[in-house]
Amino acid sequence: MSDKDEAVTDEKVIEVKNLSISFGEQQVLKDLSLYLQKGENLIVLGKSGSGKSVLIKCITRLLQPNGGTISVLGKNVNEATNKELGELRKKIGFLFQSGALYDSMTVKENLQFPLRRIKKGIAAKDMQEKIEETLENVGLKDALNKMPSQLSGGMRKRIALARTIIVDPAIMLYDEPTTGLDPITSNEISSLINDVQKKYKTSSIVITHDIACARLVADRAVMIRDGELYAEGKLEELEKSDDEWIRSFLK
Repeated sequence: MSDKDEAVTDEKVIEVKNLSISFGEQQVLKDLSLYLQKGENLIVLGKSGSGKSVLIKCITRLLQPNGGTISVLGKNVNEATNKELGELRKKIGFLFQSGALYDSMTVKENLQFPLRRIKKGIAAKDMQEKIEETLENVGLKDALNKMPSQLSGGMRKRIALARTIIVDPAIMLYDEPTTGLDPITSNEISSLINDVQKKYKTSSIVITHDIACARLVADRAVMIRDGELYAEGKLEELEKSDDEWIRSFLK
């Protein structure tokens, strides 16, 4: 058994049951059910337009589904009050596909922003130490006073990840973390996802169609096809499947 497997427990930190959502006449997710166990990296695979990103937006209630239930850390997301939802979101880190850094702020200011919002009352000295520690954990301690425009795509992604993990989330949601990156940088970001899992004890959903990334970070994988759960299991098991669609996707 690998170190990654040993970190995973049977406790379910996210449970999605019979999730459906439509935009107009287009049904994006259809009766979808899946779960995330504590300590695992769950990879969600599927072609563009299959509903992968919509799924994690429903989990954080950025989108309201038409049907089904979503439980996050024991809380029914759809029934949560705005106050309860706000508290729940503080425990969830969301790495957007674009990184979504504030371009008018330095790296330091980008990291101060969530600390001031979530860790209210934190002392200036503690804030500085937390920022430096987090930057070191993503390998960019020297970038403290740089502007986002001075960073490469891979560096921007690392800073965006630092800004997300600096508040110690229990759950991480990664939306296409390696999109637009060259293969070497993609591998570095994938390795960083594993580092975050180990150092911060996170449970993560990783939305991707990057098979190389999936192979590096997956404890378990689910595959979505046309908005429905098509397959799930260990990635190495799925790669041995006789199913033609699965085999062609995982080439």
